[in-house]
Amino acid sequence: MFNRRLYFVISDEPQATQVVNDLETAGVGRQHMHAIAGRGAALERLPPATERQRQDAGSRLERIAWTGDLTLFFLGLVGLIASLVWASPAGSLLSFVLMALTLVAGVLFAMRVPDTHLDEFRGALSHSEILLMVDVPRQRVAEIEEMVRRRHPEAIPGGTGWTIEALHI
Repeated sequence: MFNRRLYFVISDEPQATQVVNDLETAGVGRQHMHAIAGRGAALERLPPATERQRQDAGSRLERIAWTGDLTLFFLGLVGLIASLVWASPAGSLLSFVLMALTLVAGVLFAMRVPDTHLDEFRGALSHSEILLMVDVPRQRVAEIEEMVRRRHPEAIPGGTGWTIEALHI
């Protein structure tokens, strides 16, 4: 369900096309590659990113989830204080459980979800470079990164993020 999105900054379209061809040879389909061109760069032979990918919908989804988690934690805290004031053991227990669950969810989110987003590449894109996003299963991340590093040292790895293929983000 969740794939990893690898980011590579490449200086021009011919080099990016070579990277895409090698990725296809390695078994990564074109539908799992998305290119964003900087100002003045062309994308004639590269798989373009969708509008949703260009707007970094994943980043917005992360902010919504994080805000929701913090809001639930705060509501649990308010509930805990109110139940202590009204001497309600059931309310205290329920509030404490809610706070614990949101704390665990927040820690897992912060420590396990890779966090690279398009904003980190605005500088490169402003210099007419190409950002190639490659979606692969988690178990293939090291293999694909190593293959690109070995065959294309000019491609600058930019980190790893996450994607949900079903949502096209």
